[in-house]
Amino acid sequence: MASRRKKKDERKLTEKDISGLKYFHQLDSLLSQLHDVGCERDTAGNRTLHMDQYCLLVLLYLFNPIVSSLRAVQQASELKNVQKKLGCARASLGSLSESVSVFDAERLKPIIEGLSEQLKPLAADQRLKDVKGLTLVDGSIVEALPRIAMASFPKAQAGSGEKMKWTLHTHFEVDRSVPTRIDVTPTAGGEHDERAVMARTVESDRTYVMDRGYAKFELFNRIVDVGSSYVCRIRDNSVYDVVEERPLTDADRNARVLSDQLISLGSSNAKGKPNHPVRLVVIEAKPHKSKGRPGAGSTGQNCDGFLRIATNLMDVPAEIIALLYHYRWTIEIFFRFFKHMLGCRHLLSHSQNGIEIQTYCAIIACMLISLWTGRKPTLRTYEMICWYFCGMADEKELLSHINRLQKQKT
Repeated sequence: MASRRKKKDERKLTEKDISGLKYFHQLDSLLSQLHDVGCERDTAGNRTLHMDQYCLLVLLYLFNPIVSSLRAVQQASELKNVQKKLGCARASLGSLSESVSVFDAERLKPIIEGLSEQLKPLAADQRLKDVKGLTLVDGSIVEALPRIAMASFPKAQAGSGEKMKWTLHTHFEVDRSVPTRIDVTPTAGGEHDERAVMARTVESDRTYVMDRGYAKFELFNRIVDVGSSYVCRIRDNSVYDVVEERPLTDADRNARVLSDQLISLGSSNAKGKPNHPVRLVVIEAKPHKSKGRPGAGSTGQNCDGFLRIATNLMDVPAEIIALLYHYRWTIEIFFRFFKHMLGCRHLLSHSQNGIEIQTYCAIIACMLISLWTGRKPTLRTYEMICWYFCGMADEKELLSHINRLQKQKT
């Protein structure tokens, strides 16, 4: 029985298992600039796997569920159709494993920017027309228990006792419904703390929506100093003095806004207090408690029935501030989809550079879905594309699905 199962698991890929490669041609002009990355020391010209080809193979892994491991990626590189359409030669397991230490993940960021420029804004919520650069920010933890690492280093993985955890610090642009930036760091404090990473990556002319994990005065000041705005939930026990009560409209009350105030945030002796006017909008919410994980600490109160939202936006109605914060759940939904795309919650590599390469390729995949469909990426559309790439759906069925999406109202 064991030998039969092993033989079944090692079934080699065939040409019939791989479809849809022509759609990767959209990336040719963007990825071609990566061809010579990592070849500086290869003076003899012996390198056969280049960064553009490696990234295309990673994209093939992301879009084709049959290509489910490093060995399957290697087998796919042996197929003549894959070699012809992706412009790559047969890649050995050693070359694929070595790639994450040779190729620089940072070189993929200009590719993402190039694709972002091609994406047209989706139908926007007209209530937010005066809010510039609406960007949701959050961090999600992923566990690096990769199929590749388990195959390559089984003893190390089995003996470690713990999975390596990484945080994806994500900036999600609401207008285009795609991530515009993801920074990968070990899940730790100090320079890898979500607020420290955020302070290093803020841009001008954006409105950042954040949860209370980002509530830090120095970060608020940094965002304002670069010419952007923030909408951030603060902790229930935050200290502040009310400077002015602002009147509420009927629309504000309908949005469950309880109060709108100008405040002095922080105690009188607090260090690094906000260097700008701060507004506090309090929204009614359902009280609930966080039970936590077994053995991970006591049960604590997560919401006392009030969402306290701090912002430097002074001229935006309180109802819109409430709406902006509720948009934060969009990034939570995205993370569910994104982790599925990355490989069922696990990453292929346990090195930071390898994780970044796969993460950036997944962002590229999200953008490709948006370019192909004209809609924000969804799990249903991603699955349909996967079925097409592994030959379970034909091109007519895929195009029919895309046409239905394009006819629907966003």
